[in-house]
Amino acid sequence: MSKSTKISKINEFRYIQIGLNVSYYRKLQGYTQEEFAEVADMSRSHLSALEAPNIVRSVSIELLFNIADALKIEPYRLLEFRN
Repeated sequence: MSKSTKISKINEFRYIQIGLNVSYYRKLQGYTQEEFAEVADMSRSHLSALEAPNIVRSVSIELLFNIADALKIEPYRLLEFRN
């Protein structure tokens, strides 16, 4: 995401929730970050930043679909937010 694009507070929360969901489903399936990054065709450092609850990392729809496919779940599961 470019530095000129400001992320609203509500969307910051949403991006963090997506990362937490990725982490949850990855761990549920027994993948390490390194293993899953390879399966999802992304770098481990990108996955790590995406999953970190203190980092706001935007995610493209393409990457969201790739992650869901690698996890063998429907993409909407990554968008289900818990309170």
